[in-house]
Amino acid sequence: MTESNRQKKIAGVLQNDLAKVLQELLRSSGQLNTILTVSKVTVTADLSIAKAYVSVFPPQKANDLIKELKELTPKIKHEVAQLTKHQLRKMPDLIFYNDDTMEYIENIEKAVKKGENPIDNPDLLDKRKKS
Repeated sequence: MTESNRQKKIAGVLQNDLAKVLQELLRSSGQLNTILTVSKVTVTADLSIAKAYVSVFPPQKANDLIKELKELTPKIKHEVAQLTKHQLRKMPDLIFYNDDTMEYIENIEKAVKKGENPIDNPDLLDKRKKS
């Protein structure tokens, strides 16, 4: 099912505002050597839930940071709602996911450089986890 124009517009607004809020949250918590990117936001058809895919560098910190974001979701939702109050009537609930796409691509490149073919031998790569 494709997204409507309204869903795409809301997702874009949320992506920009979430990025601002999360960057400020990182700075204020003193995690200056961590890079966080909101790579994608999708919004459900009824506009009640927004799924935010967050990419973290270094990847070793990703799981802990996503867990922390899930704990801080009410605070983050409130701050984003303040930024979007003139554009949205109701702020969607936020769900955070780890976007490990870059790490996955890096693993594929390493396997190919070693002369191994991940297509012929899928065991070379870790299975991607849905969380």
